[in-house]
Amino acid sequence: MTRHKNVGPGRAGMPPGGTEQGDDMVKTVPCGDAWAGVADCKSCSVRESVLFAGLRESDFEKIHQPLDQFVMPAGSILYRAGSSGDRMYTIRSGMIKLVQYLPDGNQRIVRLERDSDVIGQEALLGQPYQHDAVILHTTELCCLPVTLVKRLSDENPALHTELLKRWQRALSEADAWLTQLSTGSARQRVARLLLRLTKDRGTQECELFSREDMGSMLGVTTETASRTIAEFRRLGLLKEAGYNLYHCDLQGLERIADE
Repeated sequence: MTRHKNVGPGRAGMPPGGTEQGDDMVKTVPCGDAWAGVADCKSCSVRESVLFAGLRESDFEKIHQPLDQFVMPAGSILYRAGSSGDRMYTIRSGMIKLVQYLPDGNQRIVRLERDSDVIGQEALLGQPYQHDAVILHTTELCCLPVTLVKRLSDENPALHTELLKRWQRALSEADAWLTQLSTGSARQRVARLLLRLTKDRGTQECELFSREDMGSMLGVTTETASRTIAEFRRLGLLKEAGYNLYHCDLQGLERIADE
């Protein structure tokens, strides 16, 4: 079984995998091991939905550099907005928030990224990272060097097509956040967020995060987010199922979301 070590928070513009963390903090995955499954890549639970899912064995043989695989705890910074990057990242498990800062210094969470999502794609265009990527829940990632992705994309039409799909998915997600989570009353926004979180899990349960983060996602104050969650709990729309884990009344939430 592959063992991973936790990677602590990085400095601004210093993503893991060749940064301030020592080499012993990152699990490197040789290309041969990646294909053979020694490093859990071939048997990875999200393999069919990750960026390299369409690669052939011959493609793996062309990879002459190791892929970094690591775990980061909640609160860690993967990369900072404005920093130059030469890596993209596939999320194997966990959740990351992408944060932008307003001129007054307040932050706004513009998107949540989850299992099988790819982030840092702007590096493919030679652009600096557009957001702070902050670990929301303990997250396991694979690091993809941009030079490698570009070369494989040129040689493998399936990977090129998958990259285009990822750009479109990110655009659709941004549109959804703009139309669903930034409009309507606070009750509607919170209800829509809860519905999105349960849809992502494929169950009636969702794992919440701090009320400050909820406020930053929805464009409401921390106090408003807290009051709304408390109201939903009183109404029986949310029932605690574990630490920060809630069972949701989907029909009741849908009624509020559609008000």
